[in-house]
Amino acid sequence: MGDLVSSHLDEGKRELVTVKTKVVMEDFSHLYKQQYVVALLNKVRYDLEGGGGPQPQLLHRKVPLENKSIFSGSLFQYLEENKKWRNRFLFVPDSYNISYYESKQAHDRDLHPKGTINCAGYKVLTSMDKYLELLESSLPDVKAKVSSSPFLKCASQFPVILWHPYCRHHYFCVATEKEQQKWSAVFQDCVRHANNGLSEECKVETPAFTDAVRLYRQARSHYGTWDMMCGVPHQILANLVMETLVLELRDLISPRLKGKLQEKQKSWILFSDSAYSLVQSLTQSQYEAIVQSCEAERPQLETAIRTNMDQIITSKEHVTNKIRALVLPKAEKLLKVSIQPYISSILEALMEPTSRGFFEVRDVFFRELVDMSKNLLNGGSKEKLAEHMEKISMLAFHPVKMQGCYERVEQLSLEGLQQRFDVSSPSVFVQRAQILMREQMDNAVYTFEQLLHQSLEGKEEEDLCKTIQKCQDRVIKKFDYDSSTVRKRFFREALLQIFIPYMLKQLSPSCSADFPRFKELIFEDLSRFILVENIFEEVVLQTVMKDIMMAVKEAAVQRKHNLYRDSIVLTNSDPNLHLMEDKPTIDWAEEYGDGKEEVDGEQGDSAAHKRRRMKQVVSMIQEDGTATALLAESCLEVPGVEDIPEEEGEGDSVTKSSSKSEKEASNEANAQECVSVPPSEEVPPALPNGTTIKEEKTTNSSKQEPVPKSPQDPESKLAIESAIQEIDDAVQEEESAQNEELPPKSEEPSSRKEAEPAPESPIKDQTEPASSHEDKTTPPSTEENQSPPEAKEPNTQSTQQTQGQETVATETALGCHSELQQSPVDSSSHHQDDSGFQSPAGEVADGEEPQTASATTETEAGKGKHNDSETGEEDAGKEADTPATQS
Repeated sequence: MGDLVSSHLDEGKRELVTVKTKVVMEDFSHLYKQQYVVALLNKVRYDLEGGGGPQPQLLHRKVPLENKSIFSGSLFQYLEENKKWRNRFLFVPDSYNISYYESKQAHDRDLHPKGTINCAGYKVLTSMDKYLELLESSLPDVKAKVSSSPFLKCASQFPVILWHPYCRHHYFCVATEKEQQKWSAVFQDCVRHANNGLSEECKVETPAFTDAVRLYRQARSHYGTWDMMCGVPHQILANLVMETLVLELRDLISPRLKGKLQEKQKSWILFSDSAYSLVQSLTQSQYEAIVQSCEAERPQLETAIRTNMDQIITSKEHVTNKIRALVLPKAEKLLKVSIQPYISSILEALMEPTSRGFFEVRDVFFRELVDMSKNLLNGGSKEKLAEHMEKISMLAFHPVKMQGCYERVEQLSLEGLQQRFDVSSPSVFVQRAQILMREQMDNAVYTFEQLLHQSLEGKEEEDLCKTIQKCQDRVIKKFDYDSSTVRKRFFREALLQIFIPYMLKQLSPSCSADFPRFKELIFEDLSRFILVENIFEEVVLQTVMKDIMMAVKEAAVQRKHNLYRDSIVLTNSDPNLHLMEDKPTIDWAEEYGDGKEEVDGEQGDSAAHKRRRMKQVVSMIQEDGTATALLAESCLEVPGVEDIPEEEGEGDSVTKSSSKSEKEASNEANAQECVSVPPSEEVPPALPNGTTIKEEKTTNSSKQEPVPKSPQDPESKLAIESAIQEIDDAVQEEESAQNEELPPKSEEPSSRKEAEPAPESPIKDQTEPASSHEDKTTPPSTEENQSPPEAKEPNTQSTQQTQGQETVATETALGCHSELQQSPVDSSSHHQDDSGFQSPAGEVADGEEPQTASATTETEAGKGKHNDSETGEEDAGKEADTPATQS
């Protein structure tokens, strides 16, 4: 196959590729140099005049993945050279470039990888049918016989394929569906990160590059979004070259391809990969030369801009008024007929899945903190806190845990926009929203880390849960405000990306003829800083911007979207908080941990040892013993992960494919890790049938899969105490009845039978003490099989008694946005409802004051007033109520 590619990419083909690349880069270079000067002018003007807008409330982490890796493990890879499947060890570092090795030992010895995959522009596929559909589009109109043998014989029924329109494809497969979905989530995160390769920190190079690419495509009648704006600049330029070059190469090469259809497709993939690699090398060297020449002129340009700033602004405003007089009447007519009728519907289509995704981010963050508080409720130490914080600190970069949030946005559908507004696909907006979601999650986690670390100084360990609760409430409020601001900015940018190219395409033919006349109005020494084409686009943007701003403002007023109004601006809520932003990242394991930092007992500071010590964001998949033994090394442990294992059921929340044996093993493991109950709270000998706390706890955990509970759970204590009290009450009532009515002896056994079953189901009897006393003729089977709705009634009454006093402060601070802060019960029910914010729960919230997250947690804490413990009665009550409500 390699000889075939070499014969196709001969000197003639290389010369063709080089010439086409040079032509594209020359045109791009001219546009880039023009836009570089304009971008530099805008930056200097912004620095001098300043800019407004709401300030973010959350902190931003400088180096998110320092000393971290994303994932590693073994799986099967298909090798093109020998057409065989081989076991490979894959390692995903913080750069998100996938490196594959001969074995795990080769990686540990710091050998060079067999290859590295940059995922920019790739698509992750888990079905051979979808892959074959994309493959057929690569060689259309090619006549050949279809081979009876399949294109690719997978070693298992769970493939994971990386597809690229120009580059070589990569084929992997795993043994189980759980592994497939985890690897798919990791690969998708690599693609998402690689596609967002342009840094927003570069205030001159990035806008100059994007505007130059956009103007280049518009000059060739390619308006609208472009789904191959993926990767770093030289990769985007290679995609720009291949957009037209691939058509010429296909016409030139396809007649020379021989064999059946599958063989022709394989040959074309390898040939296209060779051409694409050559184009990338050419664009990288030429683009670097262009940037260096512009950077060399930057000092002189900045001096000229600062010297003539007033004259530049005056001249630009004069030309803008002339262009506006020409463009405005035509633009307003086009706006009224073709744009305004579609703004609200398109905005609604954008807001619904995006708001669901951001709400899911908030919900995941909230649940992680609640789970940590539950684990620290009784006997929690700072060492145990450090273990949980090590996992939570990388929550935003955990592809599996964030996959549920990302999937919410993937439901975005813009039907009809491809034809009317020249939108290539909604993937451009989906990936941008997902990147913003990950940033908001990391900002929330980082802010929580800093606040918690500051609050723990000088605090005792018994105050951990209360400290976590206070920091959690502060961060949730800030997240609600920042997520609203980020979403509104995203909606405005998305609408502009949809409407502006369409308006430019309609207005340019009638307006471009007058551009030379406007250029004569600009002084020659200022012509580099004022471009008529840019002013024309600014005028068009200003025309439609007013309607877009109004539409977003009206949407913010509707409570179902959970957006802050523009009039509500949180300023100086924590004036000293941003002073923590420059602090180094907190190493929880080193500061509060037990010092277990060495891996395999090795010492030294070698590069290989350092790589083995890198902690993974995603831990390995544990073999359950039921999967087929296809991959001998697919689930090997990676050094550095043992100290902080992945919590049980993590993959289940995404894949929903774990077997019953896995759940039982998870429950048994959690039960063994828990701390034993103090002697004062052990099960009294009066309990019949040998019932213990541990047995009752195992039963509850099997019914409530999301949060396995420990044997020392306060709910079990309360249940036992209530059951004992019921027995005493029943005995007293029986004795009083005997004294008054002197019933015959034959009735005594039946009375005992009615009283004895109570301890066997203490939780259910606890919730209905009144019914067990009033109705003494009910058989024991009826009491043991009571329905869940009846068991929830006392919890609901307890909530209603306390929530009125405890929600006032939080609702006042949140203002109109308190609807977003729901309780864990509300968020879980909302998560299950596919209708998003238009669920019945949301409709009820419109008519009454919503309950905030902090208020709900405090309300649940108030339910623990029956607990005799003095050290943690509020926290114990909170945990005792949460599972009963969730079930």
